[in-house]
Amino acid sequence: MKKKIVQVGNIACGTDDLFLISGPCVIEDETTMFKTAETLKKVSEKLNIPVIFKSSYQKDNRSSLKYYIGPRLEKGLDVLAKIKKEFGFPLLSDVHYPEQVPAAAEILDVLQIPAYLCMQTDLIVSIAKTGKVINIKHGQFLAPENMDKPTQKAVESGNDQIILTERGYTFGYNDLIVDPRSFYNLNKIGYPVVFDITHSIRKYGIPSADPNGGAREFLPTIARAGVAAGVDGIFIETHPEPAKALCDAASQLCVYDLEEFLKPLIEIHNLEVKYR
Repeated sequence: MKKKIVQVGNIACGTDDLFLISGPCVIEDETTMFKTAETLKKVSEKLNIPVIFKSSYQKDNRSSLKYYIGPRLEKGLDVLAKIKKEFGFPLLSDVHYPEQVPAAAEILDVLQIPAYLCMQTDLIVSIAKTGKVINIKHGQFLAPENMDKPTQKAVESGNDQIILTERGYTFGYNDLIVDPRSFYNLNKIGYPVVFDITHSIRKYGIPSADPNGGAREFLPTIARAGVAAGVDGIFIETHPEPAKALCDAASQLCVYDLEEFLKPLIEIHNLEVKYR
């Protein structure tokens, strides 16, 4: 399926080369952020896989006021700018409100629309008008083929620099299911497709700090299935000590395990490209 190539920094998304979106779920202290970025840099160079650094300055969909939501816009963007200066990564973070867009667009290379907000017209239009790359996450409530609707809103607002990210459907209670047909349908829309692996094993309704709030045992299985189904990039939230993470502690992958986790995925991707 012919699709648009989207340029993120020096990374051509949508070519035959697999790319990685990775970093802590939410921006934490600078020591944690720099440890993660340093390891990601080493993994990127060793495995020859380009990395877009991801961390949220704000998570506005937490299920309790008691949960950490991040440092918010100004402080969060400052930390991300330091990461970019030190390690050279392109940057991605969630944007929740149109009023956040101008400041976010000054620092970020990719402005991400969270899954819950993928149909918010004002948000899509505001981001599209910046001319920056948009990563639209597939809402749990939306059939994958209907992701052409928010995509078209961006295009009609003058921006076709779009990435589409799958992160599972809500089937049943507090669970997400990854349907491989989704990758086919998203690919048909014509833009680079990413598989958000770690969010797909979250158990919603259970606190993310609870060990039962994620099902890490399924990570290798769904990751390999998604890559074999023909995605262009993979999205893996990573942390030096996931059990101590301030968000999604039950689903993030230890950044020190990332290299071995990626090796079979890269091999599968290369085979998939060979036999397309």
